[in-house]
Parts: sequence; C-alpha cells; structure tokens
Amino acid sequence: MRTVTKQISIKADSGELKYQGNIFMGKQLDYKELSEDEHIKDKSDFLRGSIKDSLKNPLTGALFPDDVKLIKYHGSYQQYDRDLESERRQKKLEPLYQFMVRVRAAGGVTSPKQWLALDELSEQYGNGTLKLTTRQSFQFHGILKRNLKPTIQKVNEVLLSTLATCGDVNRNVMCNPNPYQSHIHEEVYQFAKEISDYFLPKTTAYHEIWLDQEKVAGTPDFEPLYHQHYLPRKFKIALAIPPNNAIDVFANDLGLIAIEENNNIAGYNICVGGGLGSTFGNDATYPRLADVIGFAPKEKVIDVAETVIAIQRDYGNRSDRKLSRLKHTIDDRGLEWFVAELQNRLGWNLAKPKSYRFKSNGDEYGWLKGSNNKWFYTLFVEHGRVRDENDYQLKTALREIAKIHTGDFRLTGNQNLIIGNIEEGKKQGIDAILELYGVGNHPKLTGLRKSSMACVALNTCGLAFAEAERYLPSLIDKLEVIMKNNGLEKDEINIRMTGCPNNCARSSLGEIGFVGRAIGRYNMYLGASHNGDRLNTLYKEMLSEENILEELEPIIKAYAQDRLGEEHFGDFVIRKNIVEPTDRPIRVMN
Repeated sequence: MRTVTKQISIKADSGELKYQGNIFMGKQLDYKELSEDEHIKDKSDFLRGSIKDSLKNPLTGALFPDDVKLIKYHGSYQQYDRDLESERRQKKLEPLYQFMVRVRAAGGVTSPKQWLALDELSEQYGNGTLKLTTRQSFQFHGILKRNLKPTIQKVNEVLLSTLATCGDVNRNVMCNPNPYQSHIHEEVYQFAKEISDYFLPKTTAYHEIWLDQEKVAGTPDFEPLYHQHYLPRKFKIALAIPPNNAIDVFANDLGLIAIEENNNIAGYNICVGGGLGSTFGNDATYPRLADVIGFAPKEKVIDVAETVIAIQRDYGNRSDRKLSRLKHTIDDRGLEWFVAELQNRLGWNLAKPKSYRFKSNGDEYGWLKGSNNKWFYTLFVEHGRVRDENDYQLKTALREIAKIHTGDFRLTGNQNLIIGNIEEGKKQGIDAILELYGVGNHPKLTGLRKSSMACVALNTCGLAFAEAERYLPSLIDKLEVIMKNNGLEKDEINIRMTGCPNNCARSSLGEIGFVGRAIGRYNMYLGASHNGDRLNTLYKEMLSEENILEELEPIIKAYAQDRLGEEHFGDFVIRKNIVEPTDRPIRVMN
C-alpha cells in the first residue's frame, strides 16, 4: 500500500499533538484553528468516542454531542421529526430524536435474502419504508436510539454493513448497475466491490460497539491510509461505462470512466474534483464537476485512487468544513499542481485521456435480456421510497418477489430498482406479482416523472429549508399538464429537487433543478446537459409554485415549437439564451 505521511506538530493546551496532515495552503495551523470535527476525531480513539455510553443513557433519545459526529462513520445520522417540533416544544418535551441508518452495498447489489431482512428491519424498527438513495445505498428512517444496535447487528448478520456510509472517509462506491449488460459491465462491478473493500476504515471500533467483538489486547488500531484524523471531509468514488452515465460520474471526488478496447477494459480515464454541495451566501462554496486529468491502465487504478485520497488527506482544509472537499483543494492550489503532485507520488505519469461519449444519465425501464441469458427488469421507484400506497403496493410486491426470486436486486444511481438475474422460467411469475399489486405500470409514468429525483428533506433532514421528496410529485402533476398540452408527455427532461444546497439529489445536474430556500420557495436552475457533463445555471430565486409554473410554461411551449430535431431541454435553454452556460465547465487535460 502506498501512503505518504507528513507529521506536523501542533501545540495544544494539553501538550503536543502529533497531527497527521499537511500545512493548509502553506500555513501552519494552530491547534485552535482546526474545526470542531478535527478535535473530535483526535480524541475519539479511532472513532470510538463515548458511543457505548451514549447508547446506554436512558435520560434522552439523543447521543452525546461528540458522538453525534462520530456515529456518522458507523453509518448513522441523528435526526428528529421536524413535523412534531413545535408541538413537543409546547409540551416541554425534547425533540423526537431518531436515527437514519445507511446500508453499504457496492454498486447497489443485494440478494433476495438480504432484501427480505432489510424489509423486515424497516417494519420492526424503522418507519415502515425503505429509501433507495442516489448513491446506490439503502436508508432506514425513524429508528429510535434503543433500536440502533439491533438494527446494525441484523444488517451485518446478512453480510451487509453500515460502516463508512457516512463520515470523513470514502463512501459507497457506485457503478453502472447492470453487470450483465455485457462482460465489461461485470468486470467493472467486480472492480467497484474491490475498491469499496480496499478503502474501508481499518479501525475495529465498529465491530466492538455494534457486534460485541472484543479488541485484542496489545494490538493498537492503525489506519494506514486515513491515519488518526481520517479525511478532511467525505470522499466519493464512482465508475461509469460509456455511453451511460447513470451514476453521474463527474459529481464525484474521483470518477473512473471505463475505456473499452478490443472488447476488453483497457483502463480508466481519471476524473478528479467533483462535488455539488454549496452554502447560500458563501461564494467560496459552489458545485463543481470533476476534471478529466488522464488515463491509467486498470492494474494501476487502485494505486491512483489511493494516492488521490492521500493528497486530499494531506492538503485538504481542516479549518473550514465548507471548504474541505477535494474540489476546493484542487481549485485553491491549481489543477496543474494537483496532477504534478499525483504523478510525483505515483512515480509515473498518467497517459492522455482516451476518447469516450456519454448519451444519457437516466435509467432504461422495463425488461432487458442480459449477456448471461437472464432477464433484468428496471422498475421506477418515485424518489427511491419503497412503500405501499393505495392500489400501488410496491413494498409488498417486492417482498413477494424476494420470496421466489433466485437472482438479485440492484439499486440505480437514480433511486430506481433493477430486479436482476431472473431465470426464464420465473419471468412470468414476477410479471404476475407486479401486476397483482399494481406495480407493473406506474400510474403516472411520464417522461418527466421517470427522469425525476428528490432528496429526503423534510421532515427528518435537519439541513432542509424546504420540502423535496414529499412535494416534487405534486409539482410534477401540474407540470405534466403543461407537457401534455404541448405534446411532450413522453419527453425525458431531467428534473431534480433538493431541500437545501447540499445537493443530495444532484439538483445541479437537472435540466430543471430546484433548491429549497424556505417553506414553499425554491431557486430554479436551468440548462444542465442530459448526460451529466454540464451544470445548470441559476434562472430565478425564491419562486413559489405559482411562480414556477408561470416561468416554465412559456419555456416548455417554446421548446415544443422551436427545438432542433432531438435537441434536449438543457441544450435548448442554452441555445435560446434563456440562461448562460455554466462558468465551471469540465476541463480535459491533454
């Protein structure tokens, strides 16, 4: 394993702290200049903190403050039900604290047995639903503190994990979700699993706290890559196979574009510096797409990835977490500096990027026969929420399918689900289950709706300013009327909504993007590309629903009348100067 460690002594009141990380922007940081999270990590004993004691504390449904930060590394966020906030405050009760738990599954693949276990946990300890995330993970919501440990234990019993789905480490590794589209897809999926396992934290804290394993005496923890203080912020990796960019490869800290030559994977184009989160009122924060810096043969890609992570570990901003992602490290020091540092540490140079072409970042729905002669059914799941609703019994249908299914389930990066590796003899039975529970054809599956995404937002996310998942379906109802009146009901326009600018549903890559500013008010962005290689641009701020419909109706009408051939909506609004193209395009180094 290649690691580069630079020790910096930082004086603290308690003595001398050996801080493993580089001087930020050429300035030696005083201990007090480090962010609160860095102090918490420093004294956490490799992510243990006082989580065990927090879980046992009967006086509150919350964890101790430091443990609220540390539990993210273990796969959970402390939240509370914001719908009940005022009522509970009036009754002098603490907020209804609850926990989101995120399950790690590289490439989003699980077995029917695992699906049934997760389904059961959502009923036993969660709010009765499963959330399929935009990073091909599962989320439980509404778990009370007393149920956290049994939930995580059960996840591990079926050979899944929640470790490192959150926190300042590499998160779930994404890839194109159907490995049997070709043997190339299978190879990329296997590589995604290898990368995911390789960059897991090595601390034994997770197994001690949640799985009751005892630490072996005399064996101190050691993180060969992350070191004692882990990364300055979260790190995301995704692998894409042209021409499909369903995982939005350029939105990641490290993107890997598979290059096929002579029907084999020759290697990967290396993309660095993607990240879509920002903060209102802070111009130093911004969405950014990754730059393409070169090509590496497949046998050297893990070495490249490890070195990219090590550079971010050593040079990332540990003072201000809003400026701590790899994109800021690159922009502060320069892309040329970053490539030079990378190649210097590697001891060899990347080759020039290979040519590639993406056509879309959406999913293809319905039946597809794989290269292994088995069947795959891509099912639309509105905003990733698996639940039963009236005549649309999605959760029950999938439970019944899992009982007879001998293949697997695959999450897409667009919050949808592929029922995978279906035997020819079981295809008809699965079709019958989908039909029985009203799931075979979504009652409102138009081009606009099936290209939509939304984050959880209210009522559980503490960062949300406005609704997203609970509101976007009704907004699409109204927009679909406009689309139908203009003959566009089958046209796929990427529409994405987030409740805040952290961009969990990648609203910056929506041809129509909405970011919540306040209850019922959204900033509207237009002009992203249909294939995920161009950000959108702010069109208007603080729009109500009435404003949104008033603004979009004439634009949609003009699109129907004046589009050029198969021109996509995002390209149309750029060509018509409705918005200017983004001022942060992707750079490709030659």
